[in-house]
Amino acid sequence: MTMRVGNGFDIHRFSSDPDRPLVLGGIVVTGSPGLMGHSDADVVAHAVADALLGAVGLGDIGMLFPDTDERWRGADSIGLLEEVVRRLRVDGWRVVNVDCSVVAERPAIAPYRDQMRERLSAVVEAPVSVKGRRAEGIGGLGRAEGIACMASALVERDQ
Repeated sequence: MTMRVGNGFDIHRFSSDPDRPLVLGGIVVTGSPGLMGHSDADVVAHAVADALLGAVGLGDIGMLFPDTDERWRGADSIGLLEEVVRRLRVDGWRVVNVDCSVVAERPAIAPYRDQMRERLSAVVEAPVSVKGRRAEGIGGLGRAEGIACMASALVERDQ
């Protein structure tokens, strides 16, 4: 049995557009500004996609869905993650599990954690854990200028 581990990271600033929704892990989070980005800027879905792609050597999310391509403007990042999972399956891999740490001063992640876990787990067809972390006032994340996510993924070769 061949197993591989991948790591993913994404970070986005908060948007000044009051109509831009905040999407994290495929869930719309209310009461907080959205994130700036070419797609819906879902840092959790992006970090998971990069962790999976890195584990199997299929590039990264920027290579597959570049922000220079207008097809991806406003894209649903869960749809992009679904495409990543499809590519893994075609290449003979399956996801074993994914672990995510979301770094944000605001909003609180805990009220949305279970919904994010369920949504992401359904997409990757494996358990996904989501944890919220604060930057404790350090740097741009600590000043609540944006949100970051780190993800680790374990995949195995299909039998």
